[in-house]
Amino acid sequence: SYNSSIILSLSLSHPKEGWQVYSSAQDPDGRCICTVVAPEQNLCSRDAKSRQLRQLLEKVQNMSQSIEVLNLRTQRDFQYVLKMETQMKGLKAKFRQIEDDRKTLMTKHFQELKEKMDELLPLIPVLEQYKTDAKLITQFKEEIRNLSAVLTGIQEEIGAYDYEELHQRVLSLETRLRDCMKKLTCGKLMKITGPVTVKISGTRFGAWMTDPLASEKNNRVWYMDSYTNNKIVREYKSMADFVSGAESRTYNLPFKWAGTNHVVYNGSLYFNKYQSNIIIKYSFDTGRVLAQRSLEYAGFHNVYPYTWGGFSDIDLMADEIGLWAVYATNQNAGNIVISQLNQDTLEVMKSWNTGYPKRSAGESFMICGTLYVTNSHLTGAKVYYSYSTKTSTYEYTDIPFHNQYFHISMLDYNARDRALYAWNNGHQVLFNVTLFHIIKTEDDT
Repeated sequence: SYNSSIILSLSLSHPKEGWQVYSSAQDPDGRCICTVVAPEQNLCSRDAKSRQLRQLLEKVQNMSQSIEVLNLRTQRDFQYVLKMETQMKGLKAKFRQIEDDRKTLMTKHFQELKEKMDELLPLIPVLEQYKTDAKLITQFKEEIRNLSAVLTGIQEEIGAYDYEELHQRVLSLETRLRDCMKKLTCGKLMKITGPVTVKISGTRFGAWMTDPLASEKNNRVWYMDSYTNNKIVREYKSMADFVSGAESRTYNLPFKWAGTNHVVYNGSLYFNKYQSNIIIKYSFDTGRVLAQRSLEYAGFHNVYPYTWGGFSDIDLMADEIGLWAVYATNQNAGNIVISQLNQDTLEVMKSWNTGYPKRSAGESFMICGTLYVTNSHLTGAKVYYSYSTKTSTYEYTDIPFHNQYFHISMLDYNARDRALYAWNNGHQVLFNVTLFHIIKTEDDT
């Protein structure tokens, strides 16, 4: 049977146009590789052109109606003047005849007739002007008719759909693509672009995040400044409120946190309790601790931090698969351990021992069950190493990204936004990610 697959690369860019195929190619197996760039939530620019064309057509139609009214009025007057022309010609002939025989008429009558003729003479140029105007109006009507035909042709050429139908087609395509993206539960990191600076606030170190499992209408942002000696979490109802500083609520946690590697997942905050390897699950809705558990053998309090220190020994993160903890142990010689956690009980479901030293890592994040490790938290940063929990294998990579403010103390992937949230030297920034996906057809075995 025929086997085929489409390889789709999804980007979080926000072009001004509609959905676009950013690039396409063919891999050695003959599969089509495309990059789709998702649009902003607005109408494509062709809608504005279509709307302008429609307005122009309406104006031409209004002009055509006005010209028709003028033409009818002119034709009526023209017929009247034509009758006058006939009368004037007859009167002129009679006048000549009378003038030839004026000796037979009384001087008074002749003078009255002469005066009437003098009054009528100025109408002759008016008659000629009416003839000219009528001809011009006829030409004008023909030109308007031609213009209407051209505009109608243009409208048909750019699409035989009205504005609403075009809008609905765009929305339908967007819905279908989003449904497709939901089926693409996992992909491989190919590129990191940005950053986009969202805000400048706080100290050099901190964390900010949204909930990847929140609904599309729920865009709350949480903000946790500093890596120690703090228990206050600030909440904002939207990204716009976060930018403007309009916080909606604050939470006073029962314990201080350690590091900057917290995560909000399904309405709860997961963080490392200060000076311990205990993980806390705290509910924002109830304001209570729902679970806490020690992460066995995990180093803490700057025993196995990332390169920059800051009690970043235990990194909690979430991706399309679930909740994770990244840390190091003496048993694994200080190298990174990846553990998948039960989000309710915080129990370790499964662990993977890697060979990458935790202290040599700048930051790390999970995408689709693969851990990506950066080689530095300073300039020249790039994703240098990856470890797949699916295959229990690693590889060295070379995916650079722009460390604009020279010191990254938090870098986490958000599966809903398909973006990296970062705290970069007191700047809250976002990176776009491009993922490599394979969509298998029904014919694939």
